Amino acid sequence: MKKLSLQWRITLMTALLIGVTCVAMNYLLGCSGRHYMDAIGTSIQFSGDAAGGEPAFFDPELAEDDQELTIIVHGAQASFITTNWYITAAVMVLGGVLAYFVSGHALKPLHSFAAQVEKVEPNNLTDMKITEEVLPEFRQFSRSFNQMLDRLDEGFTAQRQFTGNAAHELRTPLALMQARIELFAAEHPSMPPETAEFLTLLREQTERLTQMTKTLLEMSALQSVPRSDRIQLAPMMEEILTDLAPLAEKNGITLQCDGNGEMTGSDTLIYRLLFNLTENAIRYNLPDGTVRISIAQEEGKTVLRVADTGRGIPEQYRESIFQPFFRVEQSRSREYGGVGLGLSLVWEIAALHGGEVTAEQNAAGGTTMTVRFPAGKEQDR
Repeated sequence: MKKLSLQWRITLMTALLIGVTCVAMNYLLGCSGRHYMDAIGTSIQFSGDAAGGEPAFFDPELAEDDQELTIIVHGAQASFITTNWYITAAVMVLGGVLAYFVSGHALKPLHSFAAQVEKVEPNNLTDMKITEEVLPEFRQFSRSFNQMLDRLDEGFTAQRQFTGNAAHELRTPLALMQARIELFAAEHPSMPPETAEFLTLLREQTERLTQMTKTLLEMSALQSVPRSDRIQLAPMMEEILTDLAPLAEKNGITLQCDGNGEMTGSDTLIYRLLFNLTENAIRYNLPDGTVRISIAQEEGKTVLRVADTGRGIPEQYRESIFQPFFRVEQSRSREYGGVGLGLSLVWEIAALHGGEVTAEQNAAGGTTMTVRFPAGKEQDR
């Protein structure tokens, strides 16, 4: 019973109630019908010519042919009872069908509410509020849901503000640290190898922290970026491939791009999304590998795919990679200078534009990053 939907529960309970009512009514009607049929006459009067012109009375208890009359009455009783049961069964089935559709119509506001809840995401909390112009039974429910959305929005806003403030406060100390490191290296050109190695490590880690604070600042400010630009994706990809050509040439990676598409959003953010995906595909690819970017329109959506020929991502990590600071291999991330925020920023940008991003293995054994955007959807909210 617990596995049944609410609509089916209401249908079964209503059908059971209708069935019990029909059975009771059928039983009472049957008893009443038999009683009156049995009382058809201790005397039956019929019209006809009789001796003396007086009406004649027929008493089945005294007549010789009363058996024939009794058979007729009993046959009528059996037919009456059978017909009653047929009618009862038909009413029960019809009542169950009507109960199913009526309950479905009555539960339509609940289905609409469930569909709206499924669309709730951190970046659209204010747009998912339910109007209080609903049925009285759902009014308190919708009010509580809207209050929950307000609390969630306040929490996410406070989190973004804290992240932005913390990153902003770290920028100045990190810039001073970088300047002091460079100054020290310039003043001591003939330092011992151990000191030079330590200085190089310190420079790399400071650069990582600087990049991390920059990304955190970008993530904290995503909500305030206008998203009303009309974007031609093919020219944007050509620009990105030009910017990343030196890195690809250094790693021996071949870059390919085909297709075209158009969407509405933030030109700056979409550029950053595609840049991060392509840069990751180059950095984590195998030597002499290939990175292929394709743009297509599929089922009313703009679909971007960035495929590499690298080692691939284990299936158990294909959702976790979009979490902040998550890295599949710590050593490889340190080697390539990753901070674990690039794909998280990609996910945030995609969600902000009403899209989604997924990772899957391709035929070459590498990884294909797929981003789906609603084609032509306005994003200037």
